[in-house]
Parts: sequence; C-alpha cells; structure tokens
Amino acid sequence: MKTWSTILKSVEKYGTAVMVTVACVDGSSPREEGACMIVTPEGFHGTIGGGTLEWKAMAAAQKALGRPTAKSSARYSLGPDLGQCCGGRVTLLTEIFDASSLPRVKELAERESKGAFDHRRKLYLFGAGHVGRALVMALAPLPFDVQWIDPRPNAFLRFVPENVTLLSPEMPESVLGDAPEGSLVLVMSHSHALDLAITDAALRNPNIAHVGLIGSATKRARFEKRLAEAGVDENRIQGLICPIGIGGIASKEPAAIAAATAAQCLVLHEALSATASAARPLRAGGDG
Repeated sequence: MKTWSTILKSVEKYGTAVMVTVACVDGSSPREEGACMIVTPEGFHGTIGGGTLEWKAMAAAQKALGRPTAKSSARYSLGPDLGQCCGGRVTLLTEIFDASSLPRVKELAERESKGAFDHRRKLYLFGAGHVGRALVMALAPLPFDVQWIDPRPNAFLRFVPENVTLLSPEMPESVLGDAPEGSLVLVMSHSHALDLAITDAALRNPNIAHVGLIGSATKRARFEKRLAEAGVDENRIQGLICPIGIGGIASKEPAAIAAATAAQCLVLHEALSATASAARPLRAGGDG
C-alpha cells in the first residue's frame, strides 16, 4: 500500500482521511510497530491486525472523518480490554487529515513515489514461464522490489503488480552488476544454459545474499560440478538453494511452487533484516 498516495487521493476527493498506526507494542500483538490502516469515506486500506482491536480503531476513525486535523493516541491491553488472546499491549496513534494537510501530504506522497520510505528488498527473478508468472503474483503483496528479467519478446504478463519492473536485456545476467547489498536472486529461465550463466554471475556477486535455482537434486549436482570447474567459490556453491521452496509441499503446480518459494523468500528476508538490525550500532543515550 502506498500510504501517503492513498491519503492524498482521499483528501483531494473527499476532503478527509484518517491514519491509524501501531505506535508501540509491548508483548505479543497481531501486527508490528509501524503497521498502519488508512480509513476514508469509501472504505479502508491496510490492516493493524484485524480482530476487536482493528474493529474498535476503525469505528473511531470513521467517526473522526471530517473533523479538524488532529492527533490522538490510545493504549490497549489486548486481553483485559479487548478479550484478544495475544496478551500484549498496543498503543495506536490516530491522525486526521484534511485540506489544511495537503501541502505536507503532497510532499510525503512525492517522496514516497521516489522510494524514500521503501524498505522492500531487491529480488531478481529470471524467467517468465509458468512458475515465474505465478511467483510474480505471489510476491505482489510482500516486501520485495522485483526485477523481472527475460530476454524473450512478449514473455511477460500484460499487467504486472506495481512492485515489479520488467527487463529484457540480451544478456540477462548483466543486470546483476548493480545489485544492492542483501539482494535475492531466483533463477527459472527457459534454458538450462542460461540458468547456469545467471547462477554463476549471481554467486560471484558478494552483494547477493541468496541464490535460488528451480530444479531437481540432479540439476543441482550438475550445476555444482560445472560451477566448481568454472572457479566459483565452494562456500557460495554450497549456499545455492536448489530445489527452491519451503518443505512439506509436494505439488508441482506452478501456483504451489510459487507459494512455497514466496514463503521461503519471506523467511530469508526477515532473517537478513534481523541480522542487519542486530549489527546496527546503538545510538548514545541522552536526557532528552
């Protein structure tokens, strides 16, 4: 969801919008800090976790529509106050926007459109076959900036999610030269020779955290041999994910493979984010 763009559209059309944000969490809760929901006269966008908490917050936000610009906060003990089993405590921040908010909202919407608040991980998806098409749709609501690459003309879907960029270079592996640190790569092209070239380039790039290759254990063994012969680092070869997808799903339907792979990507993304957060130096404290 484009938060500020959604607010901007509502204020321009209806003159009002309300944003409810999870400002603080103690203990277990249905959503994390920063999760938000936008309430407009025509409905709502996003979620703060559903259940009684969201129902009460939405009712309050609907009543606030059209009122003067303001901020307020409310703290809930999910068990005693709302009868939810999570057991934690949540502080919700409610912000009302109207015509007087437009300059600020427009500025934030413009910054948002340029990626200023984008925390999505770069994911390079090679191949627009049946699984690639299903995977693009499975990744649509997840925190990934998908670069979808296929050199074949007219290989892509006619319409793609907003988090997808289409690329058709003659040498698909060339796009990996600009991969930012922590990127993910999924390889499922129409050609095993092309798969090998892409996998080789991806494993040699230290900015790429994980490389996934569609295929069987037999394909993996053949690729391991050829990658080793080409001089790819042994540790990187051993880190290759092949077959792809979380375990426990036997179906080979494209949608099932896509679901399993999207789940695996989400696991990898959260692990990388947790590692980066743990490595980030703490700021010095103060009195203020």
